[in-house]
Amino acid sequence: MKKSSPILLLSAALILLLFSFLLNVSLGSVTISPGDILSGIFTGDWTKASREQIILNYRFPKALVAILAGIGLSISGLQMQTFFRNPLAGPFVLGISSGAGLGVAILMLAGSAFGLATFGGAINPWAIAIAGTLGASLVLLTVSLAAWKVKDSMTLLIVGLMFGSAVSAIISVLSYFSGAEALKLFTIWSMGSLGGLVWDQVWVLGLVITIGIIPVIASVKSYNGMLLGESYAKSMGINPDRLRWLMILSTGLLAGSITAFCGPIAFIGIAVPHLARMVWKTSDHRILFPATALIGASLLLLCDAVGQLPGSAQTLPINAVTSLVGAPIVISLVLRKNFSKEF
Repeated sequence: MKKSSPILLLSAALILLLFSFLLNVSLGSVTISPGDILSGIFTGDWTKASREQIILNYRFPKALVAILAGIGLSISGLQMQTFFRNPLAGPFVLGISSGAGLGVAILMLAGSAFGLATFGGAINPWAIAIAGTLGASLVLLTVSLAAWKVKDSMTLLIVGLMFGSAVSAIISVLSYFSGAEALKLFTIWSMGSLGGLVWDQVWVLGLVITIGIIPVIASVKSYNGMLLGESYAKSMGINPDRLRWLMILSTGLLAGSITAFCGPIAFIGIAVPHLARMVWKTSDHRILFPATALIGASLLLLCDAVGQLPGSAQTLPINAVTSLVGAPIVISLVLRKNFSKEF
């Protein structure tokens, strides 16, 4: 059977992304056909003012956030899997996403846990994003110091996992002592959500994601060299220490900002890179990075569409939907033993 052209597959993935985007914005408690959406965009005639409000101020921002989060988490996962040569590495491994959770936990739970009134009442979404960013930055700084002291990549991976475990323990303690209302708010945040962001927040998230992708673009050839290990990469003139710093910076910006704005979103970073390798049947990161980005964005859009429960006012937490989709993918890969072929 003739092997499909990578460019042709990328074109098909782009079409899938456009289809997923239209499907995502058309479904919800009120179904609006893609034809009406396109007509409203190009002619400005929405027939109903409520439709314009729903599409432009709620569904479009949410769909764009899904695209940004899918791209950021998928690329983070691919970077970490290649660098650490570990098929189960993902954005949560270095503890950066856990750090964002710690920042939000301190904002939401600390006041209740220690009897302070400072954090009571409604919390501004910008405050949640800033707290998550500060928490992720703190853990990123700590991991960076560890990377400066520790030269072995696998040791750094273990250090990152320990940081994540320690942060999760702190969050558990805060949760134990916090009040019911504060705990409920944090639990809802921890389930993940792509909605609720205003356009200003979407632009900020998009800017951070763009900055986080720049080190990836600059290091594509280096990631190809890392496939056969650090020793081989050094023989090709690649500096693994420099690549380690770029990977930490990129992953910190991508995973940290997404977790800060959207909450933790599981399995996208782990499962999507493997899907891209299966479909494109290549280890060339010049193809894998755009392929992973397109698949990640499309998958998260489709997961969000499922989570909308079309025709119902209820929505499922995005973290639950991605876990239900991602877990079987990873399990099937383990059973097929494809990991040994990829790494």
